[in-house]
Amino acid sequence: MSSNVFDAPPIAAKEAVASGTRMRPRHLASVRIFHWAIAAGVLGLIVTGSGILISHPRLYWGETGAIGMPSLVDLPLPTIIGPSVQNRASHFFFAWVLVLGALGYVIAGFATKHFRRDLWPARADLNRAGIAAVLSHHLRWTRLSTDDAAYNVVQQLTYIAVVFLFFPGVLWTGLAMSPGLTSALPFLATWLGGHQSARTLHFLFAVLLLLFFLVHMAMLFLVGFVTHVRAMLTGTMPKRGNAP
Repeated sequence: MSSNVFDAPPIAAKEAVASGTRMRPRHLASVRIFHWAIAAGVLGLIVTGSGILISHPRLYWGETGAIGMPSLVDLPLPTIIGPSVQNRASHFFFAWVLVLGALGYVIAGFATKHFRRDLWPARADLNRAGIAAVLSHHLRWTRLSTDDAAYNVVQQLTYIAVVFLFFPGVLWTGLAMSPGLTSALPFLATWLGGHQSARTLHFLFAVLLLLFFLVHMAMLFLVGFVTHVRAMLTGTMPKRGNAP
């Protein structure tokens, strides 16, 4: 058994060996733990962020923006006064859940070599024809095989973008909207073009994360929702013929 707690073999795998059931490893303990922390943070932020947005569904660029000023985008949402104040405390709480979960995931990902082993694409896979073939397969929404535990190149590139671009982007832009924080660290907002620019970019990153979440859920149903959710809970997945 590995002495690294992040890389400890799941109990389900040892039970499977004892019972003779064929199982194959799928997710490390660290990936599973921080995955659910991140999922809770993202879902909470989507709900509370939506409540904040409908208080003023307009986006601006620059330092200031208010009703009566020219807007960059008018979102087709009803304006409901009040939810912004009611949801800000909850939004801040779920932001900390996301930050701590993502930070733990990144640390564990480097410590267990999860990023290099599972998420970093091989150079041979980084070619236009191979990526186009995988995209074509996904866009047909055909039911996918669960035999291969490895991520394909499109999944790898997507996860890398989410972990190292979307999450840092939504965190930075969220911090840049805080007047208290930017009074001490003004570059957080000025490098983005101002507080309202940060709000607009924050919305953009949030939409990208929401799209990732929706596609992620759709793909789960294509490959077997119950089997893969169980794998994210137990760390192992039954081979074909043993799946429910």
